Amino acid sequence: MANNNSTAIGKTKRSTDNMIDEAIAQQNGWLNRRRNFTRRFLKSVNVFSRKSEPQEEKVVVRERTTRDEKNKNKSVLREYWFPILCALIVLFVAVWVVFIRVGVPGRVVGLDMNANAKANPVPIETVSRDTVKNIVEPTDIPTFDIVRVKENGIIVAGRWQANKNISVLINNKIVATERTNENGEFVYAPNTGLKPGNYTLSLLGANPKMKSKDKVFLYISDADYRNSVSLLMTRDGSRVLQSPSILTDGDLVVSKIDYLDTGRIIVTGDALPRLRVSLSLNDKYMGFARVSDYKHFGVGADVGELKPGNEYNLTVRLHDGDGQTIATVNHNFIMPEMTGDNDTFYTVRRGDCLWIIARNFLRRGVLFSIIAERNNIENPDLILTNQLLQIPTKK
Repeated sequence: MANNNSTAIGKTKRSTDNMIDEAIAQQNGWLNRRRNFTRRFLKSVNVFSRKSEPQEEKVVVRERTTRDEKNKNKSVLREYWFPILCALIVLFVAVWVVFIRVGVPGRVVGLDMNANAKANPVPIETVSRDTVKNIVEPTDIPTFDIVRVKENGIIVAGRWQANKNISVLINNKIVATERTNENGEFVYAPNTGLKPGNYTLSLLGANPKMKSKDKVFLYISDADYRNSVSLLMTRDGSRVLQSPSILTDGDLVVSKIDYLDTGRIIVTGDALPRLRVSLSLNDKYMGFARVSDYKHFGVGADVGELKPGNEYNLTVRLHDGDGQTIATVNHNFIMPEMTGDNDTFYTVRRGDCLWIIARNFLRRGVLFSIIAERNNIENPDLILTNQLLQIPTKK
């Protein structure tokens, strides 16, 4: 029995020793792996630390190269700044000439198409097409550039879409159809002229149909073609395309001067149509009026009390589209005694209306009903030429 127990205990001891040996072996293996991992990690760290020195050197070299390049660029700018500035100025001038100065609209309007016409006669068709330059862009709406009266006819130039048919209308009747070029420009220059009188010109484009918004009023003088007037009529007002270069007798005539006991003076007369006349008393500007299509005008102004026996100077001036005086009528008079009449009389002329007559005589156009009532006019919109109107002017 004793031997059996000792044998069992001995086997147990050996088994425990084996377990301890295996645990120690596992621990040693784990420590070895840990030492190897630590060694490799430290080795890799050491490798990185050795390579950092050349990397820093590369950064320093790169910074030095960048500074050298910047210094080199600065030295180039300091050395060549003047030629560079001159080149920029030349480039700016070229861009301004090509895109800004040439593109200014309305440059064609100022062309003098009749210079040296008598000394060197040239067919009007050749002059117009060779003189009108390609300095304007096509437009979506037909537009006038030139409408001038020549010695043997008229010339009309304008713009629309490129390579399109465009018609010229005179008094709402088509008189010609022209073809625009690749720049959208066209010229109409008939061989026969128009009779003296008033005309209205407009444009009509085809495919698609497009009417011009602006119209041109044309007055052709019976005395001389240079006495004619061409006005571009727009929504913002009128602009003179051709003003009279000479004047003849009758282009500015004062036919009547009325002085009312209300201190208002009314001057009526005749002048070139659609131009402007102004009134001055003793060189003091009093007002202006527009001449009608039938060459009549009437302008009224408050001048205050004119004393009988005193001498006064009344000046009526005719102005072109730029406001320049082209004709003057001076009237010196001594103020007579007032007759005491309460009313004055006015003879209706072609183109008159009660509104304008009331504005001139009564200061306000809305007072036309007073004139209509005094003269038993049932329809204020209908007055007859040469009709004598009684104007109530009592204060």
